[in-house]
Amino acid sequence: MDTLVEVLYSGAKNVINACRECRVRRLLYNSSADVVFDGSRDILHGDLSFICPGKFLDTLIDLKFHAEGLIRLANNIDGLLTCVLRPSNVFGPCDTRFVPLLVDLAKSGLSKFIIGSGENMSDFTYAENVAHAHICAAETLDSRVVSVAGKAFLITNLEPIMFWEFVSLILGGLGYPRPYIKVPTWMVSCIVSLHQCSLDKLYKHSVSSHYMLQLASRTRTFDCSAAQNHLGYSPVISLKDGIKSTIQAFSHLANDTFYTKFNEQSKVEKMLGGGIVADILLWRDERRTFACFFTLVLLFCWFFLCGRTFASSLADLLLLVVITLCGHGILSSKLCGYAVQEIPSSCFQVTVSDVQKSLRSIAYIWNKAVRRIKTLAKGKEWSKFFKIMPYIAPCHTYNLVSSSSDVYHLSRFCHLKGALPRVQT
Repeated sequence: MDTLVEVLYSGAKNVINACRECRVRRLLYNSSADVVFDGSRDILHGDLSFICPGKFLDTLIDLKFHAEGLIRLANNIDGLLTCVLRPSNVFGPCDTRFVPLLVDLAKSGLSKFIIGSGENMSDFTYAENVAHAHICAAETLDSRVVSVAGKAFLITNLEPIMFWEFVSLILGGLGYPRPYIKVPTWMVSCIVSLHQCSLDKLYKHSVSSHYMLQLASRTRTFDCSAAQNHLGYSPVISLKDGIKSTIQAFSHLANDTFYTKFNEQSKVEKMLGGGIVADILLWRDERRTFACFFTLVLLFCWFFLCGRTFASSLADLLLLVVITLCGHGILSSKLCGYAVQEIPSSCFQVTVSDVQKSLRSIAYIWNKAVRRIKTLAKGKEWSKFFKIMPYIAPCHTYNLVSSSSDVYHLSRFCHLKGALPRVQT
């Protein structure tokens, strides 16, 4: 903490005094767009009219804000002209914070998580464009333009991008897996709070974990039209080229072996067959995975916690259908101004052909189940084993099969003795 104060705040004072004693005509200060962001809300196309919060969770940003104030107050004193530049999310070949942090997270396995919805936008600025902005500001101060001296200007690459898309491009280019698992922001915030309760962030960390969380989950884009109009600034390196150069500069941190291993089909995936079952069990299709998990929870609560059986559940279902039909039958033709349509009697008529089709379908399903169980007895088709487990599990639950060894003996018995008859269609 004392070192940061000495370098940023006290250092700014010393630089200002040195410029005044040596009669330097211009002084440019490289601040950060972080001084207008406190994490409490999104910033969409923020400009110079955006009010600085003045209170920050991160110590480094707080010191930058006060040092920036000293630079701006020193303008036009003893002939010194000052200007402040606020680049947003600077990255490049010499980056010592952002890219190394992403690599560390990737090595620890935490880079696969996306905080929030993953759709928050951010502005990034390539380091060479920041240097170009300083040149433009210095040339403008030489001409003693009143609209520039003592002012602050936002600097970006003029190419807003989704924060997690940028992270994916960097990690993917270095050979690490891209983020793909979305985690609620409140959950991560609770974990960060618990983590920081056990650490003294003022002495061990210069960057607040809470600030990094807000940076990763909030939209933060800026309007740098003032820098374009008054400084004549425009990016000289596009965002795409900047990302490419950054990846090349950090090639020594790449991990091609891990990336190849990650993309290879694992043994589990091969065993599951690489189909829908693999997508669900390996969390590749989040919607289906959560749907199956929710369904299993409901079944567990319905059968195990409430003590219901299939027979009682079927009876409850039929009772519900009967009550619904009876209730619909006693309703008046109009209810609260809405016409209630009667169910035609044709819906309750069942033809002989429909009965035959139903019986054929049941016979087909039964024969298919018999063939799969015989296949399981061979002990090779593991993908089919996982697919048929939902059918075997209920049998195990209701003591039709009492243990895992019984599953084996049942499958062997079906294979050797033909215990399951084949239904003729």
